[in-house]
Amino acid sequence: MSSDFLKLAVKGVQGLQPYQPGKPIEELERELGVSNTLKLASNENPMGPSTLVIDALHDPAPELDLYPDGGGFILKDKLARKLAVNKEQITLGNGSNDVLDMIARAFLCEGREAIYSEYAFAVYPISVQAVGATAKVAKALPADDADNPYGHDLDAMRALISDKTRVIFIANPNNPTGTWLNAKELDTFIAVVPDDVIVVVDEAYFEYVEEDEYPDTMQWLDKYPNLIVTRTFSKIYALAALRVGYAVCNEQIADLLNRVRQPFNVNTPALLAATAALDDQEHLETCREINSKGIKFWYWACQYRGLEYIPTVGNFITIDFERDAMPVYEALLREAVIVRPIANYGLPNHLRITISTEEENQTCLDALDKVVNLD
Repeated sequence: MSSDFLKLAVKGVQGLQPYQPGKPIEELERELGVSNTLKLASNENPMGPSTLVIDALHDPAPELDLYPDGGGFILKDKLARKLAVNKEQITLGNGSNDVLDMIARAFLCEGREAIYSEYAFAVYPISVQAVGATAKVAKALPADDADNPYGHDLDAMRALISDKTRVIFIANPNNPTGTWLNAKELDTFIAVVPDDVIVVVDEAYFEYVEEDEYPDTMQWLDKYPNLIVTRTFSKIYALAALRVGYAVCNEQIADLLNRVRQPFNVNTPALLAATAALDDQEHLETCREINSKGIKFWYWACQYRGLEYIPTVGNFITIDFERDAMPVYEALLREAVIVRPIANYGLPNHLRITISTEEENQTCLDALDKVVNLD
C-alpha cells in the first residue's frame, strides 16, 4: 500500500525545497572522473583553522562516549568576556543556521509575518515557511544603484512592516551578494522598528569586513532590546565541518531561544575547537589580510576582462556573466573547479566564487578564461 506522505506534512513544509549546498568534491570526482578538484563554492576559509584548534582536538582527545556540556559553559564564558556581554545573553547553535531556525520557531507561526530582502540568505525563507509563517520579501536595490547595487533597500523593508510582523532578517554583509549596510543607515532603520518586532542581524562574515563605517551591532544590544545578533565559527575561524555558531541578545529573548534549542546541539569537538579559536587573533588577522588581497585580485581580473561584479566585503565575489551562467558553471566543473550557481537566489546570470589563496584564485581564473575565452 502506497501513501502520499506529502499530504501528511504541514502546509509550510509541503512547498519547501531543500537547501542546496555547494557540490562536494567527492561527488564531482566520482561523476566526471576529475582529480585535484578546487572547491570555491561554499565560502570556506582556505587557510584552515588555527594550530591552537588542532592542538585542542588532539591533546587530549575529546571523550566521545560522554554527552557534551549542554550549556556550553566554557565557550560561552570566553565569548562573553570577548564580546563584553553576559553569558545569559548567548545562545549556542549547531552553526548559526541552527540559531536562525530557533528564532523562527520561537517567534513565528501561521498568521505571523517575517520580512527579509530579495537575494538574502536562503535559510530565511526555509525557516519562515517551515513554521507556517508568511514571508514578505522586499525588493533589493537595483543593479545600477550607485552606493549599494543589489543591496538591502531598508525603505522597502520598512514599508512592509505590519501588525503581523514579528521578525525581520538582515544579513550584514549579505550572502550571496557581498553587499553591506553602514552603521548610520542600519541604526536609523532599527530605531523605527516597533518594539514587538525582532530584528535579526546576521553577521556570519563580520570578521572579514574592513570598512570603517561597518557597524558592530553587538554594541547596540542595550539600546535595542528587540535586537538579535548572530555570528558563526564556520567562516573566518574555518570550523565549517564542526558546525558552531551563536546568537547574542536580550536575556529574555535568549531564554526563549534556549527553550526551543535542541539539547546537546553543539558537540564536544566543536566546543573545544571554538573555544581555542578565540585565542588566536594572529591567525584571524592573517586570514583577513589574505582575503583582502583576494578581493583586489578579483576586482582587477573582472575589470580587465570587462566582467560586471558586485562589490563585496565578504570572502566571496559574485560575478555577472550577462547570460545564463549555468553553462559556465558546468564547464568549470569539467576543469575540476567548483563555484556556486545562484539562480535559486534569483540571480541566474551570476556565479559566486569563494575568495581563496593567491594560487587558488589564479587557478580558478585560468579555468574561467579557458571556458569562456575571457583572456
